[in-house]
Amino acid sequence: MIQGFKNFIMRGNVVDLAVAVVIGVAFTAVVTAFTTNIINPLIAALGGTNVNGLAYQLNKSNPKSVIDFGAVLTALINFVIVAAVVYFLVVVPMNYLAERRKRGEEPEPQAPAEDIVLLQEIRDLLRQRTL
Repeated sequence: MIQGFKNFIMRGNVVDLAVAVVIGVAFTAVVTAFTTNIINPLIAALGGTNVNGLAYQLNKSNPKSVIDFGAVLTALINFVIVAAVVYFLVVVPMNYLAERRKRGEEPEPQAPAEDIVLLQEIRDLLRQRTL
């Protein structure tokens, strides 16, 4: 049962996807705090005296007509940071482990337990008996 679970977990796609989702969700709060408190003020400073920074209001009488390039830039920075963390903390180690397995450096699975060996012997004897 544990070997089957290990095989399931060690499938590249399942592990990559699951870990990427978990790390992405957990790390989003850190990245959002970083971009909100560090990147956004820098973008606003580049944009001049406008509170929105790199934003442009199309219609002065309609506050919903703001094109906010700073928000798009912030979202892009968020994505790049999260993708880099997932890649370097998940994908690279999993690829390294998969490469070691291909080369045979991964330790071989341990021999089956005595009860499994006994059951296999009984199975083989029963097979011989029916032939």
